[in-house]
Amino acid sequence: MTYEQATTLLKKNGQEQLLRFWKKLSAAERKALLAQIEKIDFKEVARCQKVLSGEVAATAKKGKPTAPKVAELKGAALKKAVAAGEKELAAGHVGVLLVAGGQGSRLGFDGPKGAYSIGPVTGASLFYFHARKILAASIKYAVRIPFYVMTSEANYDATVAHFEDNGYFGLDPEDVIFFRQGMWPGMTADGKIILDQPGRVFMSPDGHGGMISALKANGCFADMKKRGVKTLFYFQVDNPMVEVADPAFIGLHTIEKSEYSLKLCAKRDPNEGLGMVVKRDGHFDMIEYTEMTDEMNNRRTKTGDLYFKFGSPAIHVFDRAFLERLASKDMPLHLAHKKIATVDEKGKVVKATEPNGYKFEKFIFDALPEAKGVTCFAFDRAEEFSPVKNAEGKDSPATCKADLQAKWRRQLAAAGVQVSEKVPVEIDPVYALDAAEIAQMGLLLTAW
Repeated sequence: MTYEQATTLLKKNGQEQLLRFWKKLSAAERKALLAQIEKIDFKEVARCQKVLSGEVAATAKKGKPTAPKVAELKGAALKKAVAAGEKELAAGHVGVLLVAGGQGSRLGFDGPKGAYSIGPVTGASLFYFHARKILAASIKYAVRIPFYVMTSEANYDATVAHFEDNGYFGLDPEDVIFFRQGMWPGMTADGKIILDQPGRVFMSPDGHGGMISALKANGCFADMKKRGVKTLFYFQVDNPMVEVADPAFIGLHTIEKSEYSLKLCAKRDPNEGLGMVVKRDGHFDMIEYTEMTDEMNNRRTKTGDLYFKFGSPAIHVFDRAFLERLASKDMPLHLAHKKIATVDEKGKVVKATEPNGYKFEKFIFDALPEAKGVTCFAFDRAEEFSPVKNAEGKDSPATCKADLQAKWRRQLAAAGVQVSEKVPVEIDPVYALDAAEIAQMGLLLTAW
């Protein structure tokens, strides 16, 4: 894009301010700014402006929310689901999708959150445990399971480098597909795009809901079709306990002919920060934990259980065809009022002390009302949910490592191996995914 082309484009869209410091920029800064402007989708900018002005609602949720039916599989029903899921896995119909755009800054770590060390013994990264579970499933079902990793613009290179430096954790590099999520410009209340440097547009990730358009833009849907992938197992990078490509979950999704299935767990307390799946006027929806009222959080059933008992830790299964269908539609937008550095009239960067601009995000769960079939599957959080979100306290590295080891000790005990609580343990998923595999292999683990 040339300066003249940028000038014409910006004037047409009322954003001429992006070039007001052009004469002060170096050649490299000019090139970078033009590249940013060229990537801006002004149709989406116009949609964001309508949300800001109130012309279009950011989200429209109507109807009284009620708790949905949540499947809790046991016995024959569980065996049936596992068999159906294993059939899909062995047929090569399953792909894995990891959302990994976050940085480890809240953990005091300079790099992608997925590269953060969480192995209690080896110090292995979050990425390690996710990738090794995929490798284990690939070996178990004698199939190549593609691993789609969505990064942000900021951590793409570092994420790829981490995989390269670690030999892709044993996976075939051709089966690991990295792609970037979309980036949207921030705006002032009057719809003007913000410069956070004289030659740089302030950009932020478009949210986990942007995954759908990013899959299309990066050719991932085409890759899935080529491989025969019909179903996608989706999860987020900060939870190393996820049972990746869980056959029971995939099988239930298949049996129920769902387009969107969700794993849910009982909240540890009424106010835990998990989104709540609900039904409104016959359609499924998600209520963010920040939108839950005290009454909703504490409402009880006749038996004393929480009425809104099950929260979502963002473990999903999607039909590929469903996501492809959504890729041609506009998803709802969510506004976030944030402190954003700006540039004054003299080109000096000014750090904001109060929220002064808006970020725009799309959330994946806004796809729920569009799904023709939705299934909710309950799981035991002690077995599959211990995220690394905070440096200390709840949902921290310390709690996650403790939960990982407690799970491994349960598996070992079930296989007849007792390990002292004082002895740290760690099991490579490729060696054994569960107690049955430990017993079957006669695996002897060395505890440090």
